[in-house]
Amino acid sequence: MKNPWDERYGGADYYYGVEPNDFLRENSGLIARGARVLCLAEGEGRNAVYLAGLGLFPVAVDGSRAGLDKLALLARGRGVSVEAIHCDLADYEIAPDSWDAIVSIWCHVPAPLRKSLHAKAVKGLKPGGVLILEAYHPRQVGRGTGGPSDTTLMPTAADLRAELGNLEIELLRETERDVREGKGHSGPSAVVQLLARRTRA
Repeated sequence: MKNPWDERYGGADYYYGVEPNDFLRENSGLIARGARVLCLAEGEGRNAVYLAGLGLFPVAVDGSRAGLDKLALLARGRGVSVEAIHCDLADYEIAPDSWDAIVSIWCHVPAPLRKSLHAKAVKGLKPGGVLILEAYHPRQVGRGTGGPSDTTLMPTAADLRAELGNLEIELLRETERDVREGKGHSGPSAVVQLLARRTRA
């Protein structure tokens, strides 16, 4: 069975561009230099490569071999190193107490998997570790500017509060913003954004 993401990432161009997500860029200062960062559903690698360029140590997980091949090319071109793991997120185990930061940008998966993944992420952060997340909101469906066509793949702020409530939530909002990322994200969008931290206690 063909992986639709391999088909999407199979061309020479980068479907979502080569620059990092705006929300991640704005908040990357929350991650200490030298930190180990887990990047979920990292695709063609633009966010992980950006973080590596800041002196961080990202590990990119994605189910698309084509996407990770493009990540390797981008990293080499930028002169940085990114560890890549080819794995379906349903099968990926996040080791407890292991990550200084976890980045989840446009990680749209079925709700049961999302809940499981978030439970693992809460435990996977080290004390003081930060989670940076942006996803499309269900209101995005029908706009034609990016994101899934299935509302069940997109969380609301209430969903994230319920799933990540064991973290200290520093920012959680549903908002509208202009997303311009390659040809895949191309205009006004309904998104949900979250910054949360595992308490040090």
